[in-house]
Amino acid sequence: MNDGILAAGACLVASAFCLSTFDRWLRRRAPHDLAWSIAMALFVLGAGALWWAESHGWSNTSFRLFFLSGAVLNVPWLGLGTVYLLFGTRAGNVVRTVLVFLSGLSVGIILISPLKAPVDRTAFPIAKELFGPAPRVLAAIGSGLPAVVIIGGALWSAYRIARKQIPAATTTARRVAQQPRLLAAGNVLIALGAIVLSASGTIAGRLGKDRAFAVTLLLGIIILFVGFVVTSHAVSRRSTANAILYRELSPLLQD
Repeated sequence: MNDGILAAGACLVASAFCLSTFDRWLRRRAPHDLAWSIAMALFVLGAGALWWAESHGWSNTSFRLFFLSGAVLNVPWLGLGTVYLLFGTRAGNVVRTVLVFLSGLSVGIILISPLKAPVDRTAFPIAKELFGPAPRVLAAIGSGLPAVVIIGGALWSAYRIARKQIPAATTTARRVAQQPRLLAAGNVLIALGAIVLSASGTIAGRLGKDRAFAVTLLLGIIILFVGFVVTSHAVSRRSTANAILYRELSPLLQD
């Protein structure tokens, strides 16, 4: 299959994912939905840049957009959603403030950093051959720690669910599992999707860098989207006050 078609597929799936999370944010105003919407919008931009490059050749613009949205910004905003779900609004807002600052800094650095050599239109660009240390440090930070948060948080939530505990680290982020097994399965899928998205370097030796990124983008975003849909159907969110009120009123409602 043509790499451009794979990248186009990833772009379309990410667009559907973005619209789904943004629609949920409009209806519920849950901060993790907005974080995921931003992450998916960045994913669309990165996959779109790869799609364009595979169809028309790489350029300075497509390389910078692909690197900025895919290697630097996408995973941190996805990880912010995990922070909101596990640690609540207060912790999430602190991380969001830091992330907004780092995102602005990253945009400035990536867009103005000089290239060591012209971008080859026919070869997949390698950051260490084109960028100096600052953009590569940002990419290492952006793709490292947030990926650990996403994968570790999803697996930890699945473990908590298996032990019949709430899948959050604080009661302010309490989620009530209507279908615990389904929620656990969704969290495992989210972790698996994040792992697949991180595996492009591992399979590049067999498939080539272009094909490796295209394949992992498509498979990873599909698995993430499925995990999102599964978890969405498995949980309901209640604030602590609402949960207490529900518990107090439930006997009266049964009468």
